[in-house]
Amino acid sequence: MFKKNYRYQIMFMMVIMVIINYIDRGAISYAQADIIKEYGFDPISWGAVLGYFGFGYLFGSLFGGFMADKKGPKFVWILVGIGWSVFVIATAFAGDIGLALFGGSALTGFAVIRILFGFAEGPTFSTINKTNANWATPKERGFAVSMGLLGTPLGAMLTAPAAVLLLSFTSWKIMFLILGSLGIIWVFFWARMFTDLPEDNPKVSKEELEKIRSVKDLLPNEKVVNPDDHSIKWYHFFKNPTLVFNAFGYFAFQYINFLLLTWTPKYLQDQFGFQLSSLWYLGMIPWIGACFTVLLGGKISDYLRMKTGSLRIARSGLAVVSLALTAICFMLIPTADSIMGVMILMCIGNAFNSLPNSVYWSVVIDTEPSRAGTYGGITHFITNTATIIAPILTGFLVVSYGYSAMFTAAAVAAAIGMLCMIFVKPGQRQKDGKLKKAMA
Repeated sequence: MFKKNYRYQIMFMMVIMVIINYIDRGAISYAQADIIKEYGFDPISWGAVLGYFGFGYLFGSLFGGFMADKKGPKFVWILVGIGWSVFVIATAFAGDIGLALFGGSALTGFAVIRILFGFAEGPTFSTINKTNANWATPKERGFAVSMGLLGTPLGAMLTAPAAVLLLSFTSWKIMFLILGSLGIIWVFFWARMFTDLPEDNPKVSKEELEKIRSVKDLLPNEKVVNPDDHSIKWYHFFKNPTLVFNAFGYFAFQYINFLLLTWTPKYLQDQFGFQLSSLWYLGMIPWIGACFTVLLGGKISDYLRMKTGSLRIARSGLAVVSLALTAICFMLIPTADSIMGVMILMCIGNAFNSLPNSVYWSVVIDTEPSRAGTYGGITHFITNTATIIAPILTGFLVVSYGYSAMFTAAAVAAAIGMLCMIFVKPGQRQKDGKLKKAMA
């Protein structure tokens, strides 16, 4: 039976999946007091525990992008969905595994499980990008990407109440068992409703398929996905300055995103003396604005695209302004003399940081939709160096200079990202640098 705008149901299911992802990866930050007490980690070791996730995430994103193009996104979704759920469950036993199998080192146990967990979650966003390239209409690419990314701040915001609630009634180990089960449930429903291409889905009407494949609203430097185009190789990514600078611009977002996700609970406990019972609502505050701006950014970007006819204004222009405002907010946080001032600045700064989140993925689709998975994976690989650098560097900065240094580092990351996005010129290009002609 046909369903009107079935692609929106696909987008909604991806939002649910990203929410589960982010709760899975952020819950450990709220269990930090119990884990540190049980295994005796110091701040630097704890920063390493948080950072190990990023080592796997780096290579997982690269693997996912290639596999989404080669085997199709459905294959990747099912494989990694089961994988990350298993390793979330295994996190409950990570320290004991290290003590039993790795020379009595609980830290090594967490290293192994967190790296494998990160690898399993790594393909998420590059596979989302491939899915959107296959399913979204050209004029709603920004919105489609932002829908998938909505789960990022929403999941991060819901992590605090979900983790605190579970920790209030169960142990931290039981919490991970419950969270891992949610991912398996999602995979079951996703496998029943998703196909790699809308052409293969019996619930997609002919009218909707015509919208998805329409070339009527394309700009001169855009095109729709062509599954049979094998002329573009993976290494062409590095020959395109737009894609390279876009990846480094995205690094700024991920640095701030992962910094807040992993270190906010400990910062609030150490700096202001809050107990776990208070973190369920304080941990939500930095993400409230971002839940709105991540969608708003996709809409603004699509509006600017239609209004100006310029992808550079719609994508990189929006990112440059947003990152500049992000840097200002985080630079001001160390000057705030109250918890209210700190939380307001964190909320506003993160809202500006999330505003162009869809831009970085849209640039990849704009520039080469037929390799959205592979190029998205390479972009995410470069970007996700931040998931290692942010938590580990923060551990050293906190020990050496105090918590104010971590916000200064976030502002510097945003400024670097802003400079990179100035050089981003989205769009499909020929090897000689000239824009390809519009499709007939």
